[in-house]
Amino acid sequence: MDQCPPPPRPGLTAIFREFLALGLTAFGGPAMVPYIRAMAVDKRGWLSDELFRMGMALCQAIPGATAMQVAAYVGLRTRGLSGALAAYVGFGLPAFVLITLLSHLYVTSRDLALVATTFTGLKVVVVALVSHAALNFASRYLERGADKALALLAGLIFGLRGNPILAIVGVCLLGLVLYRNVPGGKAMDCQDRSGPWARLALLAVPCAATLGLLWALAPQLFAIAWVMFKVDLFAFGGGYVSLPLMLHEVTDVRGWMDAATLMDGIALGQVTPGPIVITAAFVGYLLAGYVGAFVGAVFAFTPSFIILVGVTPYYDRLQASPLFQRLVRASLASLVGLMAAMAARFAVAAPWSPLGGLVAGSALLALRMGAGLLPVVLASALASMILL
Repeated sequence: MDQCPPPPRPGLTAIFREFLALGLTAFGGPAMVPYIRAMAVDKRGWLSDELFRMGMALCQAIPGATAMQVAAYVGLRTRGLSGALAAYVGFGLPAFVLITLLSHLYVTSRDLALVATTFTGLKVVVVALVSHAALNFASRYLERGADKALALLAGLIFGLRGNPILAIVGVCLLGLVLYRNVPGGKAMDCQDRSGPWARLALLAVPCAATLGLLWALAPQLFAIAWVMFKVDLFAFGGGYVSLPLMLHEVTDVRGWMDAATLMDGIALGQVTPGPIVITAAFVGYLLAGYVGAFVGAVFAFTPSFIILVGVTPYYDRLQASPLFQRLVRASLASLVGLMAAMAARFAVAAPWSPLGGLVAGSALLALRMGAGLLPVVLASALASMILL
């Protein structure tokens, strides 16, 4: 079994500072992972390339926004739990501050004609963004007939307003049967198993206590926290997978807002750095102001962070397990179906017009040709102001 050398131990301030700088320009979600690698492996030498690649594979196999998870993994491997928190907060802070400010401007100015027109155009662009993500995931994860069948099943369940969490669970159970010939991965003993239960307790106990206090003292904030907790807990495959879960909980189950308003939040999330799941802060702000935004953002990242801390010491064993590999593969197939179904539902809710179709089509074409998310969203907003 291969061995890994112990990594250096940078200061917590250095970890926070490096990831804050990355967070200020973290547009494109998973596209930030190579920049994290360049900083942590090439520039600072905090991790070996092999150890970083193992962490990247781990973060793709568990729930949560991939870039945020990779940032936390780097901090965890270099300075333990405190390092993971420093990296996580530093990387996500710019996105939270900006989306909260934009949410405030959205609430106070969306009645203005120009702002309303811009968001009308951005709604159809969100359809293009989600469709682009679904196509990318399909090309990456749908290799065999079984993959496509599971994706179709998950898409049909969600498209018919079924529970996407139940769709994921059901598809994963079917995957245990359909993927019975999938082998385990390569084991690599690079993990520090010192005190994993103590680390988990330091996170899980305050999380449970906070949820209990919110349940007793602030039911609205508890509802926001619990919804985002569930969304993050089942967001296998990255931040984009949180969107169909959020759509179901926020619009179908709770009726907090309609799909069109959530699409506005997604559009705002795309013009801020950081993962798209930061849309949780937009939802929280519309429901309960700045406190709601904070609660929504915190609990949209907490479960996956706890899972990362808990799983990392044992990932070498997990990735060698055929059972684990089957579950991961099935969950990735399910996310393709969920993304496709969400694109269809957003397309139904969007305010289409000939010019709006032109804006959306141009945005999708630009994305398929490799254009960045931020330039496409900004250009589409400008086109909406002029054309619509």
